[in-house]
Amino acid sequence: MPPQSKMVITEIFKSIQGEGTRAGLPCIFVRLTGCNLRCTWCDTAYAFHGGKKMSVEEVLARVDELAGRLEMSGSEAAVPLVELTGGEPLLQEEIYPLAEKLLAANYVVMMETSGERFIGELPREVVKIVDVKCPDSGEPDTFEMRNLQALSENDEVKFVLSTRRDYEFARDFMLQHSLARRVQQVLFSPVFEDPQGKWPGLEPRLLVEWILADSLPVRLGLQLHKFIWDPATKGV
Repeated sequence: MPPQSKMVITEIFKSIQGEGTRAGLPCIFVRLTGCNLRCTWCDTAYAFHGGKKMSVEEVLARVDELAGRLEMSGSEAAVPLVELTGGEPLLQEEIYPLAEKLLAANYVVMMETSGERFIGELPREVVKIVDVKCPDSGEPDTFEMRNLQALSENDEVKFVLSTRRDYEFARDFMLQHSLARRVQQVLFSPVFEDPQGKWPGLEPRLLVEWILADSLPVRLGLQLHKFIWDPATKGV
């Protein structure tokens, strides 16, 4: 990477982790700009364009500030959890040195990705939350199958579900590839209804009934931040 190379960042903010096995924990989010997919229910389309150019060092400094490391004047951060998200963070080459530097600074680093990009070049210590796009996402068959071998026992696989067809696809994919034995957690997340009516949601209770009927070893994933703040709120 050239010394002056910069990444494009939509926002960096402190909130609680809304999803996954660390849901509810304070977390610093680094949202990279740009995505090559267009899911029908995408709630972060504002990250497709625009953004601010920042060097890896500038991003690190902002993370340290939000995490409380600067105020503490020590090596430990008050908020040690960082999530790299987007958009699609793997579209920008600077994600690799950024992840390495965050790990070196003793952060727990998570990265959320669409599953369309190969995750195998990331440091193994990064916790990858890897989506598998279901049929009604509008982006079926985009999953990079090499990711199945690159997953580790610390990673998570997520299916965002909007219909019964999505559920059956996720169930069958999970069982076919023995995902529950490959990763820390398999997440089934119902689509949250768009506040402006652009897309319908999937009733969580209905999804729970399906999961229990099939005795699936999965975790229900609800977006906690959308219950705390207005679902359309940015930066949370």
